Amino acid sequence: MPAYPEDRSVDISAALGALPSGTPVSEVARRLLDLFTSGDLEPGTRLPPERQLAATLEVGRSAVREALAALEILGIVDVRPGSGTYLRGTASELLPQTLRWGLLIGQRNTQELLEIRSGLEIYIARLAALRDDSAGQSRLDRALERMRDSLGNLRVFAKADSEFHDALASISGNELLSDLLNVVRSLLQVYADRAVQSADAAETAFAQHEAISAAVRACDSDAAASAMAVHMATASARISGTESGVFE
Repeated sequence: MPAYPEDRSVDISAALGALPSGTPVSEVARRLLDLFTSGDLEPGTRLPPERQLAATLEVGRSAVREALAALEILGIVDVRPGSGTYLRGTASELLPQTLRWGLLIGQRNTQELLEIRSGLEIYIARLAALRDDSAGQSRLDRALERMRDSLGNLRVFAKADSEFHDALASISGNELLSDLLNVVRSLLQVYADRAVQSADAAETAFAQHEAISAAVRACDSDAAASAMAVHMATASARISGTESGVFE
């Protein structure tokens, strides 16, 4: 772990600047996250002491301490008693965690999350159809087979369904898209876990996944996107119904 360079203290303080009066802990963390994801700091950089951060941001030390504690829980910083607080990873490595954190502390609108997920899934399906990935296609086939074999066991079916979408994201070859999708899916998980509530719904979902897989295998990006759009419309309607207490 590199030693904390004194000249970086000045840089970090200048980059942060003072916060508006009355800013809550979440805003302290936001300012720190903006700095961490700017790409200007190397992994392992030690942050200035709490008192210096508090003076720079013009907030109490307790606000800085709570913000750093929250960032440590998320794996973004490493707080070492008697040593200091260190940045864990690169900007690209921190992005999925910061996105999840930002969405979690904001007002969550399930319908907006469903729309984001639909857009990401449709584009991922289109990209997957453009890739030549035989290993990825084999993963899709295995997930599809598990879905077929578990039509009578909805818990197992849901796991195979998730594996299918993971395989598709992998085939797309775009790690950032996959990260974004995982963030949104994790926030929707409370609803997605209950999305398929009947054998009929499972049969419908399976047929839709078959269509997606067939389009990807045929390298037909338009068909893959269309098939995923149909699936997302069905899944989103079901999840929205679940949220309001309507189980299909």
